[in-house]
Amino acid sequence: MSRIEKDFLGERELPDNVYYGVQTLRGKENFHITGRSMSGEPSMIKGLAYVKKAAAMANRDCGVLSAEVAEAIVKACDRLIAGEFVDQFVTDFIQGGAGTSVNMNTNEVIANIALESMGKPKGDYATVSPNDHVNCSQSTNCAYPTAFHLALIIRLKEYAVTLRGLQDALIAKSKEFDKVLKMGRTHLQDAVPMSLGAEFHGFATSIAEEIELIENTCDLLREVNLGATAIGTSVNAPQGYPKLAVEYLSKVSGEKFALASDLIEATSDCGDYVQVSGALKRNAVKLTKICNDLRMLASGPRCGLSEINLPQLQPGSSIMPGKVNPVIPEVVNQTCFYVIGMDLTVTLAASAGQLQLNVMEPVIAYALFSSISTMQNAVKGLTEQCVKGITANKERTEAMVLGSLGIVTLLNPILGYKQCAEIAREGYLQNKSIHDIVVKERKLISQQKWDEVFSFDNLINPQFIKN
Repeated sequence: MSRIEKDFLGERELPDNVYYGVQTLRGKENFHITGRSMSGEPSMIKGLAYVKKAAAMANRDCGVLSAEVAEAIVKACDRLIAGEFVDQFVTDFIQGGAGTSVNMNTNEVIANIALESMGKPKGDYATVSPNDHVNCSQSTNCAYPTAFHLALIIRLKEYAVTLRGLQDALIAKSKEFDKVLKMGRTHLQDAVPMSLGAEFHGFATSIAEEIELIENTCDLLREVNLGATAIGTSVNAPQGYPKLAVEYLSKVSGEKFALASDLIEATSDCGDYVQVSGALKRNAVKLTKICNDLRMLASGPRCGLSEINLPQLQPGSSIMPGKVNPVIPEVVNQTCFYVIGMDLTVTLAASAGQLQLNVMEPVIAYALFSSISTMQNAVKGLTEQCVKGITANKERTEAMVLGSLGIVTLLNPILGYKQCAEIAREGYLQNKSIHDIVVKERKLISQQKWDEVFSFDNLINPQFIKN
């Protein structure tokens, strides 16, 4: 069974079991870029459905859409919001036309769902038209970016939850390792003692900052241009429609939106996406640092730092028996590099707008959704397959601290910098411990004073101690 649909370019035959129409079919045929259709990002479908629902309600109130048609459109949108018909979104993520193909894909699917609910055949667009009714008072240039904003808010909130899981795991480890003494390092050289718990607490604080940034970034996306139509002049939209449509969007989506004060500017500007991408890039940079640290702290197991043990997940070599690699931090690193690269894509695309529209939003959407998705997967893996299973080599880290030359720093208030430097130099050249030089050989301080200065509590929470 099939049906014939027609646009101004001519007629096309479609299987009668599909809910998309002729304009979607052309978009599907024209764009073969990523191999990933819009069905792969349900949040964008949900965002578009919320926009179309709000638009139908506003158009009904403005008297440009009958109550019957508006109700049928609203019910169709509700089914999309509930997750039905995802497989009907078949156009490639990256497409020419500034998102027109995915907008029409949405309009046609909604129209045909509405027609079916009214007892009409698919394609009976005289009753419910994708263009005249579902797209009433809209343009792709306001519907697509508004839906994109909403979809990003949905996805960023989900990602923030995933990041919070990582933060919680790091905090749990910081408590577990609170009494594990280790050497802090700067320039990859011994510095002064600290606890392993404090190091992991620092990781957790870094992730907490990223969660706050992600949540704040969502607020930038709450200003939308719905009702701007083609270029921001609201051509073909009834008086009062933009404000009403945005009010309805806030109501039906549960997210607070505001109509942009300058719709001309809002229709052509992509600065919000640059900010979102920048937040993701910063998050990727910080995660890279944490994963690099985990890999270094776990290096060995016998010829490296070996301060911590990462979960052993798989054999690490096809030739070296018994070798196990830090595969989860490695894959998170690679994901972060990918996201950092996607930020450049967003930057270039956002700068490529001309005059009243930036037609590059589809690749921005692909880059941002791809970044969020891969980062979310990476963070889940880091949390569950790595951080939660980390253990500490407590005896080794303590022995490394007491054998380090860096602990001489704690004697500065007692012996002075110059003498401490000489002691450190002697220890380095003659392979002696600081304790042996200071207490046993030179007798510069008593064993009792040494024990006071180099107690566990004073090593990780140093107090100012003088003779």
